[in-house]
Amino acid sequence: MRRAAVNGLYAITPDVTDTAELVAMTQQALKGGVSLIQYRNKSADSELRRHQARSLAGLCQGFQIPFIVNDHIDLAIAVGADGVHLGGEDAPFTEARRRLGPEKIIGISCYDELERALEAGHQGADYVAFGAFFASVTKPRAAHAALGLLARAKQELCIPIVAIGGITSDNAGELIRGGADAVAVSNALFCAHDVRLAAEKISRLIEQNKAKQVFHSSPSRANHNVT
Repeated sequence: MRRAAVNGLYAITPDVTDTAELVAMTQQALKGGVSLIQYRNKSADSELRRHQARSLAGLCQGFQIPFIVNDHIDLAIAVGADGVHLGGEDAPFTEARRRLGPEKIIGISCYDELERALEAGHQGADYVAFGAFFASVTKPRAAHAALGLLARAKQELCIPIVAIGGITSDNAGELIRGGADAVAVSNALFCAHDVRLAAEKISRLIEQNKAKQVFHSSPSRANHNVT
């Protein structure tokens, strides 16, 4: 798959040991309009991770949606993933780019640190992620990022910005309006009674708020073009 733009609903898989269940939930999320899938399983051993990642990679390929592996460069290479997402304690960006090549997606967690994001952009990262913006079930001890960080990052970065941390259909809109290109969601999506319906709702909310963002910014762009 060619390197795709990072926007919309970015789904992060939960720690599920039953691969069939994980694949079924992910398929419903894809049917609901997810733009990217990130495989993240902190509790699985290497054998289970490989089995699950390979299954999800094939599923995403069928939907023509990018498949990203969290942390593990070796695993991403082994299953033919479209890229990796790296945290602060993972391999450096330069190593990931060297091993994955120029066509793969590499995202960087930047927490609440704009300088880290600027450095990632300078090195050639494909997107940066800030958060947690809200209390996170997945990462309850995550650093808190202020909403204003998105606007500052938008002014200084030329790569997509992903917001993460406690995101639901109730708060995703303000993050998109605040400057995020994508929102990363795990618990509110995969713990929903109907995963597909939850994905559809959040995806629709994202599109509505992107439309509002364009509408509100278009007059200034029009004036700029005139002058």
